[in-house]
Amino acid sequence: MQFDCPAQVDAATDAPRLRLIGRRTVTRTGGKILVDALIKNGCSTIFGVPGESYLAALDAMTDQTDKLAYVSCRHEGGAAFMAIAHADLTGETGVCFVTRGPGATNASIGVHTAFQGSTPMILLVGQIARAHRDKEAFQEMDYRRVFGQMAKWICEIDSADRIPELVNRAYRVARSGRPGPVVLVLPEDMLRETSDVPDLPAAKYTPVAPSATDMASIRDFLADAKRPLILLGGNGWSEAGHRAMITAAEKHDLPVCVGFRRHGLFPNDHDNYVGNLGFGGTPVPNDYALTADVIVAIGSRLGDGDTLKFQLIKSPQPENTLIHVHPGAEELGRLYNAQMLVQADPNAFAEALLEMAPLRPVAWGAARKELRAQYLQMMDLPPQRGPVDMGEVMRFLNRRLPAETVMTTGAGNAGDWPNIYYSYRSYRCGLAPVSGAMGFGVPAAVAAKIVDPTRPVVNIGGDGDFLMNGQELATAAQHGVNPICIVVDNAMYGTIRMHQQRRHPGRHTGTELESPNFAKLAEGYYGHGETVTRTEDFAPAFERAWASGKLAVIHVVVGPDNFGPNMDLSDIQPA
Repeated sequence: MQFDCPAQVDAATDAPRLRLIGRRTVTRTGGKILVDALIKNGCSTIFGVPGESYLAALDAMTDQTDKLAYVSCRHEGGAAFMAIAHADLTGETGVCFVTRGPGATNASIGVHTAFQGSTPMILLVGQIARAHRDKEAFQEMDYRRVFGQMAKWICEIDSADRIPELVNRAYRVARSGRPGPVVLVLPEDMLRETSDVPDLPAAKYTPVAPSATDMASIRDFLADAKRPLILLGGNGWSEAGHRAMITAAEKHDLPVCVGFRRHGLFPNDHDNYVGNLGFGGTPVPNDYALTADVIVAIGSRLGDGDTLKFQLIKSPQPENTLIHVHPGAEELGRLYNAQMLVQADPNAFAEALLEMAPLRPVAWGAARKELRAQYLQMMDLPPQRGPVDMGEVMRFLNRRLPAETVMTTGAGNAGDWPNIYYSYRSYRCGLAPVSGAMGFGVPAAVAAKIVDPTRPVVNIGGDGDFLMNGQELATAAQHGVNPICIVVDNAMYGTIRMHQQRRHPGRHTGTELESPNFAKLAEGYYGHGETVTRTEDFAPAFERAWASGKLAVIHVVVGPDNFGPNMDLSDIQPA
């Protein structure tokens, strides 16, 4: 039976008395309580690899397939990357479920990537039975020690009674302030035990808005500026905030750049867009940032990726006026002694910037136009050496792909082709690891297709990057989704070989690769494969891949001298 609180008072004894309301208590397993709590918080998809440590949770999902999809992946690292991609693409909190020990350590690359990328993610980890702790039981680990430096919060749930409370807390921690990953550890016997604990409403979030005083001061700084720059970065942007930022840039005629691998925060074909700052941004807009008198950084934590190892904005004391806007108080003043520190949600700040009285951009209008012209000139690549001119490939893709296409990349020099020379034109259309984790691109492409099977998805990465998680094409095949993967094959770990050539000219060890026939590999996953060895063959190969309606791999053989845009072996000078 269930009792309804608050308690009534007995008139005779003046003692508290609980009122029986005459219905049976709902008793559920911990696994069922967990699944219900996830659904309450808006979880629609879990990416994972099944394990015996959380069979009770898997069993509970069997009755909720209309509300919650479990995507069974081929490796826990791929599953964690898919959860990140899902979060980055939808704005929701990504969820990944893995088993104890090897499953958790395999997934740790995703936790690190989510932390550095400020992506809200919850990693659920099955755990040994509670009575077996500290006996070095099969696959036992102390996850507070394992993930201590990689996650915002790690919690082991000891009682099924606390699942709703702690799941809600996990969601709130993952999304509040600077977003990031949370790890919930779930002992297998706890998931089997029963409880009548009720569900809780979904966790609530409290975005912080800038004050009127903040905005007045910012307007004063901008009004006096001659070379202002807006830098967009971080996570947690909404479509409304994205649109407000576009309109605000138009209203005030402000030049806008995005941070390292934050493509999709501002349309690249917009007249106010001037490129990405930091790694991959040379010379536009990096040169401009060095002489900008006011930089308004919105959402970026201003790490080394956005600042080119802290060279573009001097740390700790900037030489220009720096206004740092970030939702996490812990990030403000952490790396820079900025002129202004504004704790604010990026979307709320964009709305406030839009509402600001119009500025008179006479002083910087010409500089903004010149900067845009330089960016467009940079995008027009000269002929590239080698059997396949990747500059021509990028020109074709910019013409051919619809604006809503999702472009995914992993790490390595091959990723510079899309990260610099693809025009990202729509909201949340770029997925890339800020952490520089290899193997992100293929799982991200699969996840993007699962999120929206109608949206075109293209992955571009190197031969080394592809083989880190290429097995997730099996997940794509199982779910009937069809990303197109373009493998730029130079038969080496190109980025590391580039650094070897700079530091140790003519001496290289460990960087050569002998790869499979990637086109045939695609056929093994019931997909479409193409091999391209000449520039003129790429467009027809792409059209055949697109028309096939299947997952596809286009193997582009660029040759061992190709190290990325405007660079081959002869261009690399000793450091």
